[in-house]
Amino acid sequence: MALLLLLVAVLGVVLASSLLLRWNELRYSRRRGLPPGTMGWPLFGETTEFLKQGPSFMKQRRLRYGSLFRTHILGCPTVVCMEPELNRRTLASEGAGFVPGYPQSMLDILGPNNIAAVHGRLHRAMRGAMLALTRPHMIRAALLPKIDAFMRAHLHGWAGRRVDIQEMTKEMALLSALRQIAGISAGPLSDALKAELYTLVLGTFSLPINIPGTNYSKGLQARKKLVAMLRQMIADRRSSGCAQDDMLDALLSGNEGTRAKLSDDQIIDLLITLIYSGYETVSTTSMMAVKYLSDNPKALEQIRKEHLDIRKAKSPEDALDWNDYKSMTFTKAVIYETLRLATVVNGLLRKTTQDVEMNGYVIPKGWRIYVYTREINYDPFLYPEPMVFNPWRWLMGGGGKQHNIKVPQSGSSQRATYPSSRLLNL
Repeated sequence: MALLLLLVAVLGVVLASSLLLRWNELRYSRRRGLPPGTMGWPLFGETTEFLKQGPSFMKQRRLRYGSLFRTHILGCPTVVCMEPELNRRTLASEGAGFVPGYPQSMLDILGPNNIAAVHGRLHRAMRGAMLALTRPHMIRAALLPKIDAFMRAHLHGWAGRRVDIQEMTKEMALLSALRQIAGISAGPLSDALKAELYTLVLGTFSLPINIPGTNYSKGLQARKKLVAMLRQMIADRRSSGCAQDDMLDALLSGNEGTRAKLSDDQIIDLLITLIYSGYETVSTTSMMAVKYLSDNPKALEQIRKEHLDIRKAKSPEDALDWNDYKSMTFTKAVIYETLRLATVVNGLLRKTTQDVEMNGYVIPKGWRIYVYTREINYDPFLYPEPMVFNPWRWLMGGGGKQHNIKVPQSGSSQRATYPSSRLLNL
């Protein structure tokens, strides 16, 4: 009897699941002209598969439905576009049927004043403030010397140790950002910020369902804690009356060409956005650059020679200057090739402001378009042997087909995956 009841229960769950999936498909298939695809579960869609499988999710659906297909991810009905030329046209058409379409979870957790959520005059003010902090004069006079000093001190602690390169590059990226933004050094405050930032990042890529225990709920709580810490930091900075010549000083004073003096809430959301945007991207790119260089001795030898040649004209205590940075031709090629091959940001989201026609299909107003730019990086027409790490392809002004520079024989073919072992001896 117990076995029979269990069987009936299992069959009931299977039937109910099938009916829910079928109902959700029928709900969207009433709209004519949609691209092929599946919408998954009501409300949840295919978010779980999208987040867990990553690029494999895209490849599987491309094989089944083609380069333009529909799905439902991160709480939004979405059309994924994997055609390079169509992607270029979509990105060039912003304002003509498209606006930035960031996930609601990201907008909520980064705050109401983050640059992705505001429009008009406030957007111009926030954008002007961010650009002013990184304009060429600021990079040459302030950021480059500070980054040089930080990296010397930070990397000195790696010498002779066996390190987890993924964890250490994350720490490096965060501490460097905190030093430039608010003069924060390694210690209890940076540790607390790191813990909350990690939770916040997970929350921005989740379903916007505020139920305790979900990544979205944890992300909102992490935001509250980060806001409290940053608000206290602003209060301490004002009460001390001591200038620290960092980004926070510039924002609080409205100096350095930030155009308009922002409110504390706006400054806090801008700081969270700055820290958030450079955390995973810089750390992952740095880690993969180490990975690719360690697997390609010729590239490692050439980049070492470039930096040793720069050091020959300097004493050990001399910092790198702007001219040194501009002379790092091969270093820049390594960075470009790492960014191309180890794609950190796989695509961009746009939201339709009206019904939009794409390749004969009609994308309804309010849907998201996931412009999957990752595919452009692996286009063999643009990049011969696209899965090969070949920084030399960038040395003649671009990475395109006309610069058909061969990789030295010792260069290995490296796919954009995390190393199976992240431990490297330094």
